[in-house]
Amino acid sequence: MNTSTFHLALVSLFAALVAVFGLIPKIDLPLGVPITLQTLGVMLAGCLLGPKRALQALLLFLAAVALGLPLLSGGRGGVGVFFAPAAGYLLGWPLGAFITGLAMSLLPSSTPRSAAISALVASALGGLLVVHLCGVIGLVYIAKLSWAQAVIGTLVFVPGDLIKCALAATVVHTVARGLPDWRLGG
Repeated sequence: MNTSTFHLALVSLFAALVAVFGLIPKIDLPLGVPITLQTLGVMLAGCLLGPKRALQALLLFLAAVALGLPLLSGGRGGVGVFFAPAAGYLLGWPLGAFITGLAMSLLPSSTPRSAAISALVASALGGLLVVHLCGVIGLVYIAKLSWAQAVIGTLVFVPGDLIKCALAATVVHTVARGLPDWRLGG
């Protein structure tokens, strides 16, 4: 298998992984933005694929959603989801995956332990901070919340997302131990 075919397969695999995480039931909140496991896929894509392929994987996923495939948690899909209160978070996924991958590529990952610590930091930076920043912007402009309401509203996601960061770090640690030739962060 040549490298471009392999990279295409990885991009497709991680887009599918985000879709599989959507099968886990969502927890609806009054804010109009559900708690899902799909942001873990954003973090893992960045940590394991690097910035370019992680961005491609999440853009592929969102393109499939826009075409109407019910890949978001709760079986949601179609263009309408990009005009709902959660749209900022969704549109932040590719950017979050890119930033996670970029951070992962710049942080040390020569040992499984350093790779796990780097994955924790990269996931918190891209998969949590960037995604939540985009989400807050979406809540302000789409849901018409004030900046204070949007920031306070997004804080409910932070404890769960910190757990997802730790899960991403654990997966990266396992990959670094089991596949030492894997180029973490691309």
